[in-house]
Amino acid sequence: MADEFFNRTVAALAAAGIDSPRLEARILLAHVTGMESNVYDPGRKLSPRQMSEAGWLLERRLAHEPLDKVIGRRDFYKYRFVVNREVLSPRPDSETLVEAAAELIAEHRLSSLLELGVGSGCLLLSLLADCPGTRGVGADISPAALAVAAENARRLKVEDRLRLVEFDYFKDVFSERFDLIVSNPPYIPSADVAFLAPEVKDYDPLSALDGGADGLDHYRQIASVAGGWLNDGGYLVLEAGAGQAGDIASVFAGSGWQTVGMREDLNGIKRCVILKK
Repeated sequence: MADEFFNRTVAALAAAGIDSPRLEARILLAHVTGMESNVYDPGRKLSPRQMSEAGWLLERRLAHEPLDKVIGRRDFYKYRFVVNREVLSPRPDSETLVEAAAELIAEHRLSSLLELGVGSGCLLLSLLADCPGTRGVGADISPAALAVAAENARRLKVEDRLRLVEFDYFKDVFSERFDLIVSNPPYIPSADVAFLAPEVKDYDPLSALDGGADGLDHYRQIASVAGGWLNDGGYLVLEAGAGQAGDIASVFAGSGWQTVGMREDLNGIKRCVILKK
């Protein structure tokens, strides 16, 4: 019965020290039975196939694989995204960037977008879905990440306004220019990566986490090259780690950029830095 699996799952998750075990058990149960996560039917029977799948998913979660990667999807902003171990799991904090960028698009009638390090596509594809008059380029060093972004673009029906390119902004260059560039660069200091939660350090790509000795290597590189990829009057919108926004603004000031705004996330952390060249 579904309630028996639910109770066993809650107990196992709690024993493993996983936060919100009841919520996670509901999500796992919903996934294997096709129920909505806010509907719990204790009388529903599980088929042998569903029991087998449920047990396999539970074992993965008990090994601290993130829940979104166990079930293969993550809700972000207004949309649902496919995720796997090839991409960084979208964080709610990053919705701050989408909100800031969408306002800039509407206010300044921006139409051509670029995301550096597109990953799952959660930032760029959310903007394309919200802003029908826009077109975008998603750049990433990882072909596997680009495949995930392509799948998400098809699901959101924005693939006709998207171009995905394998691209390394430490050595490659764009010949075209854009009205808006967005990026959530790696910003964890190298020495801190080992101390991240297992769900992060063991299942998110290291290349999406490690920002160099002080966490700012990617910002320095973007500051040095991105100005040449912006149209006149264009904007650059970046995610910042906790306590990094001021340092990022200083890095960009040294390359002739002007910080025109910062946005706080729901926890009051300055999460988004808005810049112009």
